[in-house]
Amino acid sequence: MELHRIDVEVLDINDNAPVFARKEINIEIGELAVPGARFSLDSAHDPDVGMNTLQRYTVNPIDHFSINEITGNDGIKYAEMVLKSPLDREEQEELNLILSAFDGGTPPKSGIVKIRVIVMDANDNAPQFSQSVYTASLLENSPKGTVVATVSASDRDKGANADVIYSFSQSSGRVLDMFTIDAQTGDISVNGDLDFEKTKQFQLNVEVTDQGGLKDSSKIAIELIDVNDNAPVMSIISYSNPVAEDSAPGTVIAMLNVKDLDSGKNGQIKSSIGPNVPFKIQLSSSNFYSLVTDRVLDRETTPEYNITITATDEGSPSFSTNKTLNLKISDVNDNPPLFQHQSYTAYVLENNTPGVSIFAVTAADKDSGNNARISYFLEDILLNGVSASTYISVNAESGEILAVRSFDYEQTKEFHIRVKAQDGGNPPLSSNVSVKIVIQDQNDNSPQVLYPVQTGSSVV
Repeated sequence: MELHRIDVEVLDINDNAPVFARKEINIEIGELAVPGARFSLDSAHDPDVGMNTLQRYTVNPIDHFSINEITGNDGIKYAEMVLKSPLDREEQEELNLILSAFDGGTPPKSGIVKIRVIVMDANDNAPQFSQSVYTASLLENSPKGTVVATVSASDRDKGANADVIYSFSQSSGRVLDMFTIDAQTGDISVNGDLDFEKTKQFQLNVEVTDQGGLKDSSKIAIELIDVNDNAPVMSIISYSNPVAEDSAPGTVIAMLNVKDLDSGKNGQIKSSIGPNVPFKIQLSSSNFYSLVTDRVLDRETTPEYNITITATDEGSPSFSTNKTLNLKISDVNDNPPLFQHQSYTAYVLENNTPGVSIFAVTAADKDSGNNARISYFLEDILLNGVSASTYISVNAESGEILAVRSFDYEQTKEFHIRVKAQDGGNPPLSSNVSVKIVIQDQNDNSPQVLYPVQTGSSVV
């Protein structure tokens, strides 16, 4: 088995136009707002990439306002509306603008949103944040209510016109569900369940508004710090079960993928295997491990193994995951049949009936299946110049030894045969045993007078 990595790159086409989250933006601006005042606008979203994504903003008409484009740390272009010339509520109380967003495709696609500017009277100083960008870091397991950072702004006006209210801009989108801001103090607190593995960074648009409706905007970038809250995940890519007992050391049994969603040391994994098993686990490539044989296997000693693999990360405290594989060892024909004794002795009375059972031999084989199925054969040797098969036959299934003929003690008192036990393996293995057949005498002969010699006329 081999593992190869293939990266497929999907090329973008300009099939999406920039889209604003809202259809209309309402902005309140004091008539004494000075040229150069900035007002945050909704950013358009274009899921395309490269030149096909959002490239520029325009506003129309351009009598009082121009557009300032800002690229955030996340690479998204944001638009600010900048006041070019003073407003006069007595001349015009409300302005209607069109904000357009264009991508860089050919031809370009665009999206628009209406901007309704309400000119407010009297307050001639806008509040200003102490910083244009705030930064903060936060543990991902911080509970709800944890204060992340505090933003602050000042207003040169006095009295009610100097009272300011802090809020999140609607352009922050879904991030608003994760944090809250205290309108009076500017404290930004956790409001949702944070997860470093889902989102590593948040960027919020913060606004400060005074009693006259003048605003300033700022941003806060929040970096999440990973904690070890994920255990390693182990999955089996391939698994060979059973495995032959004659497999060479280094044979791959299984390939596993082990990964941890955490980062840094919290996501670094070490894999190990349980003790007293003839296997080992080794790293084949990043996050991929191979379970291989470490020494020669023997089914007759251990027919199966329960192999426990443990993956442990290096976090503090660490997490671990276990997976147990049940591996069966398949048999190979590596054991010949063996008789219980090296030789046997059997007895049979002479004048026996042909086909009578004389004796039975039995062999055992440590293998299994066909490798342990034993057949018995008579080795064809010569007895008194003739084949042993004219005297004896052997039942191939049971090992029973049968007499082929009737024996005569006076002619043959004993003889030796050899029986072979052979298993059903491929190639087959066998062993032999010697069987001594002893013929036992019966009183089947009357006495004969040898002297005097009998003749036809003499009677003893």
